[in-house]
Amino acid sequence: LHRVDRRQRQMCIRDRHHAARNDVVLMDMSFMSKFLVQGNDACKVLNQICCNEIDVEDGRIVYTQWTNKAGGLEADLTVTRLARNEYMVIASDTTHGHVKMWMDRNIPKDSHAFVTDVTSSYTQLNIHGPKSRELLKTLTSVDVSNEAFPYLSSQYIDIDYASVLAIRVTYVGELGWELYIPSEHAIQVYDRVVEAGKAFNLTHAGLQTLNSLRLEKGYRDYGHDIDNCDTPLAVSYTHLRAHET
Repeated sequence: LHRVDRRQRQMCIRDRHHAARNDVVLMDMSFMSKFLVQGNDACKVLNQICCNEIDVEDGRIVYTQWTNKAGGLEADLTVTRLARNEYMVIASDTTHGHVKMWMDRNIPKDSHAFVTDVTSSYTQLNIHGPKSRELLKTLTSVDVSNEAFPYLSSQYIDIDYASVLAIRVTYVGELGWELYIPSEHAIQVYDRVVEAGKAFNLTHAGLQTLNSLRLEKGYRDYGHDIDNCDTPLAVSYTHLRAHET
């Protein structure tokens, strides 16, 4: 019986994996850690913490690492510039406390920069797959074409009565968006996405499918594939060698 159940689970994951590659899937990722960093010194202090340049145009997303004095990885996350003095830091749920601690420890007390944990303020729904753009077109009046909404950019879009922060980024290797929905509008937007998704063969998918998809693309997972004993250079070299073989 256990072997049968395991086989059924594997088949279910396979079907959802194929749905992400061929149609569109919906993932509830509300557990992800979300922090607003605001203030006149927000850009300056985050640039001191992040390995990559985050003094970018409003609406741009930066994938970056945070490292310690030995070069070891302390965090692997994205930073989105929402406005001149406002950023959204998004990390995995497993690193929630560590990411908050690292910012508290490395933002000078006399700087004008303030960290607010907004994890519970937003429901996060991800839509991924080659049909995700066509689905999103039916949900909003905003232009979501590649020219108007390029990869690694964000915009506020309307979905019914909700103002949703849409971030075009992916951890599955397909076209897709992360939708950050004010929690009071979560059910309304979810119902709208599911109803519109029927025309695009929308499938619900979970973390097992996400893991299968990101492994196929060779994307790292902090805490499993990499940790604070690794450096960005070593991880990049390993990634390149894996693709060579």
